[in-house]
Amino acid sequence: MAQELLWTFGEAVGEVALIPGQDGIFEIHVGNHPVWSRQADGGFPDLKELKQRIRDQVLPHIDLGHSDFRVDQ
Repeated sequence: MAQELLWTFGEAVGEVALIPGQDGIFEIHVGNHPVWSRQADGGFPDLKELKQRIRDQVLPHIDLGHSDFRVDQ
């Protein structure tokens, strides 16, 4: 997952870091902005949704190609 995010967003993200936590915490932040919280969002994100949320924070103008495609559109 980290490699895919770095490939998709390149220098806009810069790095992906894992920071150990306690009590089952799983959160993803872009800078100080929360993007995903296991507790608030329920479980773990799929790559498509995670890429959309990160894109909305760092490069809202880019098209993610197939990751932006939704069956219900």
